[in-house]
Amino acid sequence: MKKVYLDYAATTPLRPEVLKAMVPYWRKNFGNPSSIHLWGQEARRAVEEAREKVAKILNCRADEIYFTGTTTTSDNLAIQGVMRALKNQGKNHLITSAVEHHAVLDTCKALEKEGFTLTVLPVDKYGMVNPADLEKAITPKTGLITIMYANNEVGTVEPIEEIAKKIQNSIRQLADKVQNLFFHTDAATAAEYLPLDVKKLKVDLLSLGAHKFHGPKGVGILYVKKGTPIFPLTFGGHHEAGLWPGTEAVPLIVGAAKALEIAQKEKDQAAERVSKLRDRLIEGVLAKIPGSQLTGHPQKRLPDIASFVFEGVEGEAILLALSDKGIAASSGSACTSGLLKPSHVLTAMGIPPELSHGSIRFSLGKETTSQDIDYVLEVLPEIISRLRKMAPKI
Repeated sequence: MKKVYLDYAATTPLRPEVLKAMVPYWRKNFGNPSSIHLWGQEARRAVEEAREKVAKILNCRADEIYFTGTTTTSDNLAIQGVMRALKNQGKNHLITSAVEHHAVLDTCKALEKEGFTLTVLPVDKYGMVNPADLEKAITPKTGLITIMYANNEVGTVEPIEEIAKKIQNSIRQLADKVQNLFFHTDAATAAEYLPLDVKKLKVDLLSLGAHKFHGPKGVGILYVKKGTPIFPLTFGGHHEAGLWPGTEAVPLIVGAAKALEIAQKEKDQAAERVSKLRDRLIEGVLAKIPGSQLTGHPQKRLPDIASFVFEGVEGEAILLALSDKGIAASSGSACTSGLLKPSHVLTAMGIPPELSHGSIRFSLGKETTSQDIDYVLEVLPEIISRLRKMAPKI
């Protein structure tokens, strides 16, 4: 049976070059980076070289880069850490959007339950935040704004730089009232195809996860601009400047830096190749399957994501049928695909529940071929037709 993996937004295979870079730190150079002997020094050198490599890519200082456990832990550390640090200054308000990954949205809602105030911005039919809505939501008590770089379910790229300008305008206009206002973005889904220069993006904090760009699972990256107040969430050591204590996972950190280096070096070429395959898939699905609808922005979207809703059929049934044909896809975020309720992203975009239940996300990647797309376009129309015939008529 032919096998086609189109779920790269959930996770990616480890690059051979990344595995090669990691291997020495599993056995030969296995020391604890906190130890002062030779083994520890070798490990420490590897961690700091990885930190410098990531900092160069993000165009920031090495001491502004922290290694964590996952993107989720980086998001939690950024959001909770900054808001807890600002609370004593009377800054208890944070702003996010309705289409964030649950790592962000659930963290913000947990803080709201503790007494922080939360504004969740609406989005348009494409899942895009209106920077003007954000500017209106800023108050003297606002401490943090967290808006994702690109949406993991529908692929819409948010206007991060424009949002940053609105934040700076608010700070200038309300200089006597708005101070210590910080901007965080979850860039996990964007890292393989979009630029990560934090100075151009004008963000104060940025989260990444290595397994999204052909690195290892179990390691996250967090950029924190110098001077940004942030408290640790866990305690027990001096590791990562005390912000994320615990013995550093040296092989994973080395792999994360190597994977990011390759991804950013190849991003333009990769985006051009993958976007052509994505467009071919989109055109084919819309032409061959009646009652299909593209979700997300038609132009301002990630090059690797093609997401749809199909009338009269359940997304879970489509996924199972695709899997039977050797095709891997997703019904949105892999973190929430086991839930039966409609996607919060599609709901925020105004898509009715009965339609959003028929959502499918195809995410392409490094190993996707034109033959893979042809196979999906051959198999999918028959699957949708068959499932619609089987669906109960109400």
